[in-house]
Amino acid sequence: MFFSKPKSYLGVDLGAHGIKIVELKQEKNRPVLFTYGSSSERKNIHKLFSVKEKTATDLIKDRTPDNKPIEGPANLEDQKQILEYAADLKAVCKASKIITKSATASLPISSVFHAVVNLPQMDKKEFDAVLKAEVKKLMPYSIDEMALDYQVVNNGKKNQRVIVNAVSKKLVTFYTQVFTKAGLMLEALEPESIALARSLVGRDDAVTMLIDMGAERTNFFIIDQGAPITHHSLNIGGNKIDIILQNALGLTLEEIEQVKNDLFRYNSGTKNSLDKEKFLSLLNPIIDPIVKQIEYGFDVYLHQVGNEEKKPEKIILTGGSAMLPYFAQFLADKFKMRCFLGDPWARVICQEKLKPVLNEIGPRMSVAIGLAMRKIV
Repeated sequence: MFFSKPKSYLGVDLGAHGIKIVELKQEKNRPVLFTYGSSSERKNIHKLFSVKEKTATDLIKDRTPDNKPIEGPANLEDQKQILEYAADLKAVCKASKIITKSATASLPISSVFHAVVNLPQMDKKEFDAVLKAEVKKLMPYSIDEMALDYQVVNNGKKNQRVIVNAVSKKLVTFYTQVFTKAGLMLEALEPESIALARSLVGRDDAVTMLIDMGAERTNFFIIDQGAPITHHSLNIGGNKIDIILQNALGLTLEEIEQVKNDLFRYNSGTKNSLDKEKFLSLLNPIIDPIVKQIEYGFDVYLHQVGNEEKKPEKIILTGGSAMLPYFAQFLADKFKMRCFLGDPWARVICQEKLKPVLNEIGPRMSVAIGLAMRKIV
């Protein structure tokens, strides 16, 4: 009679390649998989509220006639998007038979302002005001229009390093309305980078390059002591791989999806006669910019104050396009360090018979898994 039901947590990733959800139960302080689900319909939420320099026209649009900031989605197109996202999210949750109504959702990297601020040690009463003043100098938006979050990751004797993430209040309102109309309570919003670090890096203190290859973008994060320190992005992803394969093979988009599935199975160990050199050469328009971005990311990180003597140790790949054959080994040889496909299920207890399926979809579910783990790990 004294037993209580295990707590349950839902992670929701509204990605460019559809909605992904994972529900985990907490049993003996360990995350246990309860259910998961996804949709394949492509989304554009990463384009709705991207962080960029505003023009004078943008500033006028974002204000009411009496010159006050608009706090939420104000036009019919936004309202239509809210209803569409809510209907899709509700359908995925229903098909997955979730039991919790409380969710944590991911924020697209393109919508998050990210900065690392170095501050001297100071009294807590002064800290918030000084941090806000420093962020205000860096931010392209008015700070009053942004929801601000920070984390102190390196607290030295004289100085402290603070990771700052900020997002438009309009986007927060957009998400809140989507989840409310889907019958869910939005408990928290997190940048994708934090969720990925939680599911793929965990408590490992090694300096790690984490590469998330999505449908439209590839994001590069350097994780130091478990926290995302730097972020860079390329407009390259699975969609461009589709175009290259279509042009090379003369197939339809549907046929290309099957070809990619076969390639990904090859990458996981199925025998195949795929020629390594020809394949890497075919995808060089994708691979070459990625290599240059990795080099740039390491260079930026190592030139930051306090990082001069540090040494990056590994590269972890994730995302729906990260399972390309030979790609991980190519990067390992190029950068002379370990490079491998991350396993977001490694810290989650799952049924043994589900593992073949879970391994196949794992790279696409990394963000949702990290979100669901937020209060467990």
